[in-house]
Amino acid sequence: MNYILIIIKIIIQRLRVYKKIYINKVLYLEGLTMNKKAIVVFSGGQDSTTCLFWALKEFDEVIAVTFDYNQKHRKEIECATDIAKELGVEHHILDMGLLNQLAPNALTRDDIEIKMGENGSLPSTFVEGRNMLFLTFAGVLAKVKGAKHIITGVCETDFSGYPDCRDIFIKSLNVTLNLAMDYDFVIHTPLMWIDKAQTWEMADKFGKLDYIREKTLTCYNGIIGDGCGECPACNLRKRGLDSYLLYKERKNKK
Repeated sequence: MNYILIIIKIIIQRLRVYKKIYINKVLYLEGLTMNKKAIVVFSGGQDSTTCLFWALKEFDEVIAVTFDYNQKHRKEIECATDIAKELGVEHHILDMGLLNQLAPNALTRDDIEIKMGENGSLPSTFVEGRNMLFLTFAGVLAKVKGAKHIITGVCETDFSGYPDCRDIFIKSLNVTLNLAMDYDFVIHTPLMWIDKAQTWEMADKFGKLDYIREKTLTCYNGIIGDGCGECPACNLRKRGLDSYLLYKERKNKK
């Protein structure tokens, strides 16, 4: 008889624990659902601008943050500022000049040639630690602003092999930020599993294809719109656009 009572007592204790876990999980999810404020890591390029439009559809309040790491082409920051102003989005520019000192690369140095990686090496445009630092400081801004959602335009499909664009890195950093600041962040990556053609398709579904094509800056040589047509970034962007427009034309003929 005592044995049965002990078992019943254990079962009741476990049920109480499970109930507490369930309630906490519900409260956590409700908190995320109720918090409709988001921070977008915003460079003024095709990907981040597409993510900005995605965020404007998904959240009630959107804040854009751009990082000044002394990149060669100041037009990147000017472009981001102009777009944010035109869309009526609160915009912050944070000084990340230290990154320029630590990580010499083709985006910050005139004497480093823009070229793709060879024999497994990364392209000369890779900036060591950039996304890690950008997302970390975006997290600090998000907490100060009371936002729990951070959006970044990284992707793991037709990327250039950058390790800090991988899904596993984003998930790892998400956990780290939550623990470091004791805050429930969610990092969103709307483009993670789609290629450039599908990114153009997403922009078109938002009714913003022409806007993004004409007003964003992806070019490594600092030319807005279709760019120089020669650098790796322009080639990737153009291949994606051509592929999507061909797909759209064939689809409309059916």
